[in-house]
Amino acid sequence: MPTKTANAVEALANALAARSVRRADALFGEDRATVAAATLGGARADRAVGDGPSSRGATRSGMHGGYGDDDGRSDGIERAARLRLGVKIADEYATVRAWARDNELKGGEGIAARGATTRGGDAKDAVRERDGEDKKRRKGASDIASMIDALDDEDARDDSGKAGPSKALSVFKGEDVKANLPVSIFGKHANASTGANIAKRLASQWPEPEWRAPWKLYRVISGHQGWVRSVAVDPGNEWFVTGSADRTIKVWDLASGSLKLTLTGHIEQVTGLVVSPRHPYMFSCGMDKKVKCWDLEYNKVIRNYHGHLSGVYSIAMHPTLDVIMTGGRDSACRVWDMRTKKEVYTLSGHDNTVGCILAQDENPQLITSSYDSTIRLWDLAMGKTIQTLTHHKKGVRAMAMHKKEFAFVSASADNIKKFSCHGDFLHNMLSQQRAIVNTLAMNDDDLIVSGGDDGSMCFWDYKSGHCFQKEKAIVQPGSLEAECGIYASAFDVTGSRLITCEADKTIKMWKEDPDATPEHNPILPFEPPKNIRRH
Repeated sequence: MPTKTANAVEALANALAARSVRRADALFGEDRATVAAATLGGARADRAVGDGPSSRGATRSGMHGGYGDDDGRSDGIERAARLRLGVKIADEYATVRAWARDNELKGGEGIAARGATTRGGDAKDAVRERDGEDKKRRKGASDIASMIDALDDEDARDDSGKAGPSKALSVFKGEDVKANLPVSIFGKHANASTGANIAKRLASQWPEPEWRAPWKLYRVISGHQGWVRSVAVDPGNEWFVTGSADRTIKVWDLASGSLKLTLTGHIEQVTGLVVSPRHPYMFSCGMDKKVKCWDLEYNKVIRNYHGHLSGVYSIAMHPTLDVIMTGGRDSACRVWDMRTKKEVYTLSGHDNTVGCILAQDENPQLITSSYDSTIRLWDLAMGKTIQTLTHHKKGVRAMAMHKKEFAFVSASADNIKKFSCHGDFLHNMLSQQRAIVNTLAMNDDDLIVSGGDDGSMCFWDYKSGHCFQKEKAIVQPGSLEAECGIYASAFDVTGSRLITCEADKTIKMWKEDPDATPEHNPILPFEPPKNIRRH
């Protein structure tokens, strides 16, 4: 038993010594390894000599008898010191050398070359300690790294084969869209929310405008002494009335254009007129803060509606209820009972002048536009705003209601826009008038006419939004060139005659050219929009 234990200890010592030699070789090169090997060989020889029984006895007798070799002992001590020094250097600088080798090789060879300390202990413990350090230093792959590696492997497999079609775009294969989508790294159906994968985006089928006969000026009426600011047509299509900055209201014969009557009563500009289709009444408003009801049988004022704090710019009448609506510079739209003269509602919400008012039977029964660039849809029963449209960038001075569709058109200096009465934006007109649009008029033939403050007139096709004709107002002799603005416009009941009120104190009447043909009078060129979608 003692012999087996001694042999095991000797084998362990030889293994630790050999490991130290390998460390010295890795750290300091062949010279240091040669020295360590020589030291190791001397130590082994000394241990082999000292282990024999006769040697032990001779050594003891030499030590006791004084016959020991002092030179041999000193050489053994020197070799042992060198061995301890080599092991100490290997233990202290092995980590630093291993780190440098890790950076150079970018692998685990340098880390694997390190060992545990060799000063004693069990070899198995040293191996376990080394493996534990290696596991701590070796960083495991994260989820993102493994995902990227998987993608790289797929690309490598794809590139190894023949060149095929690109997989960047997914092909639309039927109704089951999600089943045909490529699997995203962020989820199985992460690409399902993109509109490009849902359906094929086709170019919008924009309707082409039909040919229309050009409109021409056929009559100029003079009679007012100031800007003509407002106009209204008799529901019987026999006469029309105009209000002017000369504070008068004039009644004109529609067929001949002759003056029939002049009404006075306002002390400021007359900015709005409306004729009742159910009563023999006409309503007017002006910059004098007054709203008046005129009895057309007696040609005099029978009611005044007081309440506005500033000038009144717009007026409208409900088609079925006996109420009228007025709006002005006090930023409020006021609803009046026609008979009792009481103010039913004060609809506040706009931040600037109320420029135009529309009324209809269905909700929203009231639509107002303002110079604050917004349009409001109102619930007349509740007296509250249903919706506010903020699509315009400039003040909205004019609107027109479509007589067949549940839609309306609004005009501003930035563009002319089409909305549904539910508040949905449909589309812009295809071109801009590049002027402050003061008035809009629409007939039953889907024709829209807009008039600007610079005298420009644009004739639009409602369905396509195409401007098929442009005209420029010519001032009457004796007026300034700057007095060519158009303030108001209206079609007659048939929609075949157009009346415009202008800043040169005249009233102009327009009609279609009966002799026009598509060959001799083509409309302006039409170009379908490319960056706009039709809703």
